[in-house]
Amino acid sequence: MTVIRFQGIHRLRSTVTRVVMEKPCILTKTLGAPGSIYKCFEPCIDKHFTIIPYERFVQRKEDFAAKIQAVFSWGPNINVDRDLLQSLPNLKAVINGGVGVDHLDIPLINSFGVKVSNTPHVVDNATADIGMSLMLASARKIIEGQHFSKFRESDDFPESTMGTDVSGATLGIIGMGRIGYKIAKRAQGFDMKILYHNRNRRPENEERAVGATYCASMTELLQRSDFVMVVVNLSPQTHKLISAKEFAMMRPNSTFINISRGLVVDQDALVDALLKKMIRAAALDVTYPEPLPRDHPLLSFPNVIVMPHIGTHTLETSQLMVERMVTNALAILNEGQLPDEVKA
Repeated sequence: MTVIRFQGIHRLRSTVTRVVMEKPCILTKTLGAPGSIYKCFEPCIDKHFTIIPYERFVQRKEDFAAKIQAVFSWGPNINVDRDLLQSLPNLKAVINGGVGVDHLDIPLINSFGVKVSNTPHVVDNATADIGMSLMLASARKIIEGQHFSKFRESDDFPESTMGTDVSGATLGIIGMGRIGYKIAKRAQGFDMKILYHNRNRRPENEERAVGATYCASMTELLQRSDFVMVVVNLSPQTHKLISAKEFAMMRPNSTFINISRGLVVDQDALVDALLKKMIRAAALDVTYPEPLPRDHPLLSFPNVIVMPHIGTHTLETSQLMVERMVTNALAILNEGQLPDEVKA
């Protein structure tokens, strides 16, 4: 009698343990595969979730579809379309890594009762850093200097290698949100004159803290700036915000910097402005498409820096992004709320 009771208790404990240890399932592209979350971040996710690789899911949908409660999207690595949404009956959220969600059809996703989140705030410093890096690299011709050191045919510096000063120059920031404000803080350390244009003017105490002057008109900012940096979200209102008209307003010795989204700029107009020497240079972390085809005209200019969208591409920031994705996923599954929900 005692033995039977002991075995029953043992079986019960075993069952309870399995229930407690079972982790919710999330769908994402195989970690470490091209375009996916890096393998080094797997422990952070695996601690809380059972990871179902998208590649396995496609092959065995009937085994996994009902178990998946969240999709982890790392950029456009998974096409969250109607077919995928219809195949996941218990999906609660699409958890995006990064701030930009222009690759997600949020109204469509919401129509299935599924929420969307991103990872704001944690990307701010790294993105501001890349903006400053592009400005400095372009102004001081860092890449040209590297090429000279590696491939020079003589030891004489040609006149064309001279850069331009950042310290004391005028920086115009289009989009003074969290990231734009952090850029202004950094630029203040270079004694730059800071202008900004934004939908809403910041409080005067915030302007004073970074020495920023508000331009109600973007025209004024473009005409007065030595460096123009775009830091806006992509929306219908900002699609091709900077086009031929805006480039024509800029100074001939000015530099255009884009760290927002490629589609904020009319790239054909940018190419034309560079060909006509309407601006001195350009430095881009974002383009359309990404990456650019190798024969794209922008890649042929010696005064243009094009990066493959690496604004948040640091070990520390990527770790914070993944951790924030986990936080959002746990919140929606346990509490039904998304701390960083993005609404249509």
